[in-house]
Amino acid sequence: MLNPATGAFENELRGHLPDRVFRPLTPAYLEERRGRYKGAGGLLLAPETTEQVSRIVQACNAARVAVVPYGGGTGLVGGQVKPDLPVPVILSLERMQALRGIWPDENLMVAEAGMVLEQVQNLAEDAGRLFPLSIASGGSARIGGVLSTNAGGVNVLRYGNARALCLGLEAVLPNGEIWHGLKRLHKDNTGYDLRDLLIGAEGTLGVITAAVLRLFARPQDEGAALMVVPSPKAALGLLTIARAEAGDMVSAFELISGQGVQFLRETMPDLRLPFAEPPEWMVLVDLGVSGGLKAQTLLEQIYLKAAEAGLTENGLIAQSETQRRQFWQMRETIPEANKRIGAVVSNDIALPLGEIPAFIDEMSAEIRACGPFRINCFGHLGDGNLHYNIFPEKGGNRSTYDDRREALKDMVQRRVVAMGGTISAEHGIGRLKVADLQRHENPAKLAAMRAIKSALDPNGIMNPGVVLSQSVAP
Repeated sequence: MLNPATGAFENELRGHLPDRVFRPLTPAYLEERRGRYKGAGGLLLAPETTEQVSRIVQACNAARVAVVPYGGGTGLVGGQVKPDLPVPVILSLERMQALRGIWPDENLMVAEAGMVLEQVQNLAEDAGRLFPLSIASGGSARIGGVLSTNAGGVNVLRYGNARALCLGLEAVLPNGEIWHGLKRLHKDNTGYDLRDLLIGAEGTLGVITAAVLRLFARPQDEGAALMVVPSPKAALGLLTIARAEAGDMVSAFELISGQGVQFLRETMPDLRLPFAEPPEWMVLVDLGVSGGLKAQTLLEQIYLKAAEAGLTENGLIAQSETQRRQFWQMRETIPEANKRIGAVVSNDIALPLGEIPAFIDEMSAEIRACGPFRINCFGHLGDGNLHYNIFPEKGGNRSTYDDRREALKDMVQRRVVAMGGTISAEHGIGRLKVADLQRHENPAKLAAMRAIKSALDPNGIMNPGVVLSQSVAP
């Protein structure tokens, strides 16, 4: 049974920690971006060192006080807030932003968990290197949260997700012990891989305090193109051509629906868009090339071959870096437009590439048979991750469909699972999808996950109720 972080508990901690670790609690730490969850309170602590994190977690474990790790607060599944009592410790890593070292020749850097993703990218650039993980919340997401949720983003096709970009971790385990795993090694075959266990655990197995991050050589030239396609099936054909022409120099391959662009026009009329009338489907192809090659030349070759094959009807190749950024601004602003419209259901799913066209056709027909819904299907087609979001009719309000939300979500998830996909591709489980995971995941996997949680966190203090339903410790 968990206990609240009482005044007496706080006073005990004050005897071991500097006063500056204790922060006044503001509403920002009790809310999540979609407004689905709101915390009921908490003791906000912002430690400066791993040793202070250890002291806090050790005290929480002894007193059975819940710990809610807090990064940048950008998560979309409610993992950063605890809406129910007892009052937890909210553990913010925002003051742990040190660069502990950078080795450009090894393509590595060691950053503390509170460093903002954009800062990591800038430090890598200053060293002549690239940290390729790119998400819309890069200006506020912190590297500890990025790793804890195994974030993906637009460059997974080429560079992999957060797990693939991390070689080692430092972390505080639920009993307060520090695991010193900051090894600059590409090979370390010494038993169970705690790094991979903690990455994607969403703070339920410990607190990541620092990480060894992989860097890459910067491309010598970059370019982007928007290519109109008649269907998602044609988009997959275009992907095959892009890979044949450019190989692993294809950094991103994003599917964009006309509905998404219409939402931009509705909510942000001043935003500059590349097409006067948005096509039903288009693809944003981004290349990063080296070896004396030119991205624009390769994009032209890809377009011509796709046109010959009947896979593209029109297109724009960025003529400057400014225009390339305008293309990306359109793509990266779609989630904000979605938020302003107000989704009835948002789905972060992944499917085998070959199943995507049938899924989109069949699922959309099934949803539209249920009512006058608008569907914005978009996302990282290159790695099979789609954001399949259902909206009310134009002029409608999502609250009108509150009583149908669960049924619509279940329709999508059942079809995804039946086609060999997953109900969560990059956002994680958090609190939002705990019941969904229980419903759709393999029982053997769930049993193993519970056994791991029980072994590492027998008192159930680490982010209780996230990923797995909260259980009462004996």
